[in-house]
Amino acid sequence: MAKSPLDSYRDVQKESLSGRELEASVLNKAASILAEVQATWNAPDLPSRLDFALRFNQQLWTLFQAGILEADNPLPMEVKQNILALANFVDTRTYKVMADPSPEKLYMLIRINHNIAAGLIGSAEPTQPGQK
Repeated sequence: MAKSPLDSYRDVQKESLSGRELEASVLNKAASILAEVQATWNAPDLPSRLDFALRFNQQLWTLFQAGILEADNPLPMEVKQNILALANFVDTRTYKVMADPSPEKLYMLIRINHNIAAGLIGSAEPTQPGQK
């Protein structure tokens, strides 16, 4: 299984990425884990892999929420509010997937992560599963 979001953050930090590149990298990693679960939905170990993928993603978004709420966070209030609203949506969507799992419900979480990651690194197009 993959590492926790915090461990992934630390590993990537060692590679000297900027803060935005680091966040984008971890978002793409979470999206890839979710996409792998979606692509192998009928595998016998689905419950454990789905649980891991959802928890990994949720922990990542919890870290973003905590960072936004730090007193020294330099982002404008409007951006902070938008990120918190998106994090709330991710939490709600995650709970819906946990309550009634289906591969289609993962799509939105994957897209959000890829789109935010693309925005962080200034890409015109978000990275898709299987693309670099």
